[in-house]
Amino acid sequence: MIADLELIGLRKTYPNGATAVQDVALTVEQGEFVSLVGPSGCGKTTTLRMIAGFESITAGDVFIRGQRINDMPPEKRPTSTIFQNFALFPHMSVARNIEYGLAARGVKPAERAERSRRIMEKLDLLDIADRREAGLSGGQRQRVALARGLVVEPQILLLDEPLGALDANLRRSIQNELKLLQRTLGITFIFVTHAQSEALVLSDRIVVMNRGRIEQVSRPVDLYTRPQTPFVARFIGRNTLVGGKLTDASGSIETPYGPMRGVVANALLRRGDAAQIVLPSEALEPHRDGADHDRLVAQYDGNVLSARVLAVEVVAHTRLIRAALADGREILLEGHTGQGSAEGLAPGNPLLIGLRPEEATIVAAEQQQGKK
Repeated sequence: MIADLELIGLRKTYPNGATAVQDVALTVEQGEFVSLVGPSGCGKTTTLRMIAGFESITAGDVFIRGQRINDMPPEKRPTSTIFQNFALFPHMSVARNIEYGLAARGVKPAERAERSRRIMEKLDLLDIADRREAGLSGGQRQRVALARGLVVEPQILLLDEPLGALDANLRRSIQNELKLLQRTLGITFIFVTHAQSEALVLSDRIVVMNRGRIEQVSRPVDLYTRPQTPFVARFIGRNTLVGGKLTDASGSIETPYGPMRGVVANALLRRGDAAQIVLPSEALEPHRDGADHDRLVAQYDGNVLSARVLAVEVVAHTRLIRAALADGREILLEGHTGQGSAEGLAPGNPLLIGLRPEEATIVAAEQQQGKK
């Protein structure tokens, strides 16, 4: 089967010499919901704009269903783009806003009206078809923007942080609608967001970008539990990274806090290589310092750290413990308030932290990663 979208060696360099995107390669299958995430300036929006045709391509190729579209103007591409500000025309009604893209494509008035009616019915917009933008709520504006993007029946819908301007409650509601709509229509969605939680909820796969390059492409659960680089480990979730040297390629690392075990994410890592072990906050289990240390060492296969409680905070059903390791370095533990006893968790008290090896990931250190 031909992929819906294929990016091959995509690069964008501006006249001043600044490179925004370099060597991006990605294949997206039909009907996938793929999110591009990363810090500001990582190249995710530039990549989306090159797919849409709003940004020229310096090098590489963009294929949609096997057709090279590098030089195709935006209005001719089988894509539709929804922007963060929705870009609705304030002087037009909802219905006319939705029909606009069809009119630009030369669709006859009768067909425009029928296709507009069908998409408004699907998105529950018929009752406000005659309203203008000023009379719409944030959620209604979002649905109108979606309708305008979908009515042209694109092969791929491109979404550039379309939920960024919405408040938290409305954002969650629209997320649910968006995922259901995508599943119902079976259209490929390429979604740019700076909110990692949003990407984790919505996506079939997530592309993490950094400095114009792709760091990792994975399913949400794999991205969260098995980061492949130090950058991804820091960007996704709340992890502590501890440096050391790999003593066994099967998953042993010598750290300043003693030997620890985890799952090696990079098959190229070899014994003696500089590496880092990723300690997820939600996988770290607190124990009162008076607990049987030998029993804990056996229980966690050696992954036991000594620490001192700095602060304990309860947010709803989540308990956050800030602790300091032996050298003063801070580490965060995150768990449900119903898990374990709170005894001995007062600030200043000693603490033992256990981590099951299957919950830890060993990645190459930054300097080692550059050599592989």
